[in-house]
Amino acid sequence: MSYREFHYRWEYELQSSPEQLWSFVADTNRFNRDAGVPALQLAEGKTQRLRNARRRLQLSMLGVPVEWEEQPFEWIKPARFGVVRKYSKGPIAELKVLAELAPRGVGGSKLTYQIWVTPKSLLGFLLIPFQFGYAIRRKFSNAFERYDKTALAEIPVPTESSSLELSSAVRGRLDALKEKLLVDGVAPQVLEKLFDFIERADDFSLSRIRPYELADQWGEPRRAVLEACLLGTRQGLLDMQWDLLCPLCRGPQESETSLSDISSQVHCETCRIDFTVNFERFVEITFRPSASVRRAEVKDYCIGSPQRTPHVVVQQLLAPHSNRNLVLPLEVGSYRLRALELPGEQLVTVRTDGAETATARIVERVSGDELKLAPRTTLLLENASDAEQLFILERLQWSDQAATAAEVTALQIFRDLFSSEALRPGEQISVGTLTVLFTDLRHSTQLYREIGDATAFGRVLNHFDVLKKAIAEADGALVKTIGDAVMGVFRDSASALNAVLMAQQLLAAPPEGTAPLTLKAGMHSGPCIAVTLNDRLDYFGSTVNMAARLEGLSTGNDVIISRSIYDDPDVRELINSPDTDLHAVPFEILLKGFDEERFELWRVGRKTAATATISSG
Repeated sequence: MSYREFHYRWEYELQSSPEQLWSFVADTNRFNRDAGVPALQLAEGKTQRLRNARRRLQLSMLGVPVEWEEQPFEWIKPARFGVVRKYSKGPIAELKVLAELAPRGVGGSKLTYQIWVTPKSLLGFLLIPFQFGYAIRRKFSNAFERYDKTALAEIPVPTESSSLELSSAVRGRLDALKEKLLVDGVAPQVLEKLFDFIERADDFSLSRIRPYELADQWGEPRRAVLEACLLGTRQGLLDMQWDLLCPLCRGPQESETSLSDISSQVHCETCRIDFTVNFERFVEITFRPSASVRRAEVKDYCIGSPQRTPHVVVQQLLAPHSNRNLVLPLEVGSYRLRALELPGEQLVTVRTDGAETATARIVERVSGDELKLAPRTTLLLENASDAEQLFILERLQWSDQAATAAEVTALQIFRDLFSSEALRPGEQISVGTLTVLFTDLRHSTQLYREIGDATAFGRVLNHFDVLKKAIAEADGALVKTIGDAVMGVFRDSASALNAVLMAQQLLAAPPEGTAPLTLKAGMHSGPCIAVTLNDRLDYFGSTVNMAARLEGLSTGNDVIISRSIYDDPDVRELINSPDTDLHAVPFEILLKGFDEERFELWRVGRKTAATATISSG
């Protein structure tokens, strides 16, 4: 027996704009939870891979097992999204959802939410009017009203709808941890916001705490929030995790508690690709509360939520030999058009003078000349292939709110707090571009002879302290010492150069009664590989070798820098600034071990020091 389809259409007049509301309304994972939908899971025993991100899912509702095949979500950000579910178990045969956000002329948004549901049985026919017509409608209305208020208040992280009642033991533990972190030097205002967040935020937000995202929301320095999280981990407030991100969907495919658990080869089941991990982009440090403070239990309520891939602005499923016209509101920037199950890609640039109409056509692969589109354009998608295709238009720019492994592991505070964090033996992972510094004391052997071993050794240790402080203040890290030499790494070349120049100046003008020290230094910037040496995280590669060679060319009154350093605009600005009293003298030299190639280098030093050297000569 077949049953008629029920159709429900609800309209909401909201005060927030579609852009403000999208991240809440399109987060169907959180929304389903708020609407009282039970948690779901992948259907047991269903191992067959489905096309175009379809999934077989199941849940239990009122003791009744429900199983369905979910089609891929389709959406145009921030205008609309929809999904279709075809049920194989339970009282429903099919469910279709379409949500549309449109700006109102007087400001705010009109949200139209439609549901089409077809019963499979008499039970479904009887339940649907009550479940959808009354219970779900009321819950939807409450959720959208709360989202609207949150979006207007510009609070991107929802909090628990009811205040958490913390036990006296947990409250005492939190108070003790707060005191310890204040002693550790965490800024009081950052600490208050962090503890308030841990107490009030919902489990979704707490399961993956991104320090830079929080810093931007709170209006606090990113480094201050990151350091608070690192120190909080050390004191037992938080647990640290390393998320391995897929280069396409950008979702965490694995989360490891230690660098030693990370493998350089990872598979993404959704995108059906294997990829090689690198620290610069594909590994992000995140945090969650320690179980002794608060358990953040996260369940899945919707797996295909548009908000799981926020960089994807358009996703559309097209039947073979079909086309679809899309009116797209796009931000200026660079994009990529691809199909989930076809090779290739087509680049898309959105700019103010771009075309207002365009066509993207695919046959056996995605290819074609770069599309140059206007911010509001009509794009004709044409699937000329013999198979159904899932079109994906995604922004190429990665979120700069990620605290990447490359950046975090190059910080002195991380190395001080987590000195045992290292890769598994034999693993090699790219960290992208680093600025590598090598220093060494000039005439250190003579120093030992003149003032004795014990005194000289004390001076060497003190010089390590000076360098470590200067490197840390420049957001770098002292990687290791080799005799009297130091290796340091930085993410920023100008900060690195300024740090070593300041260290040279401090060592050359010690307290009265102490002999000055002369520090040779060389710097080079380029790609590096992270490895584990002597149970510590280390780096190797031609960039490291070059920096070590450059240190040997220094006289101690200068820093030898390579072209990659000199070409950095911030380095040029530092050298040419009248406040720094610096000059850079170019020279060329052959370096053995580098194909006997002549390298253009610069000798950077202070003008006053150079004048004094000439006068004394």
